[in-house]
Amino acid sequence: MKPLLFLLFLFSNFLYPVFSQSNLLESVKKNPKEARNLCNKFREFNSEGISASSDKAIKYVSNQKKLTPVNAEIFSIYVIGLHCPDII
Repeated sequence: MKPLLFLLFLFSNFLYPVFSQSNLLESVKKNPKEARNLCNKFREFNSEGISASSDKAIKYVSNQKKLTPVNAEIFSIYVIGLHCPDII
């Protein structure tokens, strides 16, 4: 019985990042105004010669959305892909 519970625990932890990524995508889809505001911030960064994928931009998103750096980067990619493909 214990090995089965252990395997279920491992499997559930393995899927957690997949579910969190799905939630990030849904939050971008449900909040287009927020996403457009973030696009404007990315454009501001671009005008300063800073890429939206730079550490500074990811840290900004991470702080604003209270996300880990990895999730902030994923969130940024979703925002750019859905709302502002002109961003670099």
